[in-house]
Amino acid sequence: MTHTDLREWYLRYISALDAHEIDRMDEFVADEVLLNGEPGSRDAVTADMRSIIDAVPDFHWEVQELLVDRDRIAARVKNTGTPVEEWLGVPATGASFEVIEYAIYEVRDGRFVQMTNLHDSAEVRRQLTA
Repeated sequence: MTHTDLREWYLRYISALDAHEIDRMDEFVADEVLLNGEPGSRDAVTADMRSIIDAVPDFHWEVQELLVDRDRIAARVKNTGTPVEEWLGVPATGASFEVIEYAIYEVRDGRFVQMTNLHDSAEVRRQLTA
């Protein structure tokens, strides 16, 4: 994929996430994938995404910065939402959160083969209990 193609492809991935179209992840995630440096699978990725959306039905991803270098993508994404059930060990209280997620990906044959994501869970818990 060209730089522009990869950028557009990633933005389609984020759009699918934001629309909570988890069944579309086979378009974006390889069958086998490294998740934060550990062997994983697309099924593990989708299970994690479903658990997030179950707990936070209005979970929103907003790309704030996106860098593409050959087969690598780096993104800074704002995550927001209001949990309706316990999430990250915090019972739902009606409180919302906003946190920045940093993500690094490797893409091969049009799918993620490596996904690394980091956000400050302690900050999310702080916002949900404030």
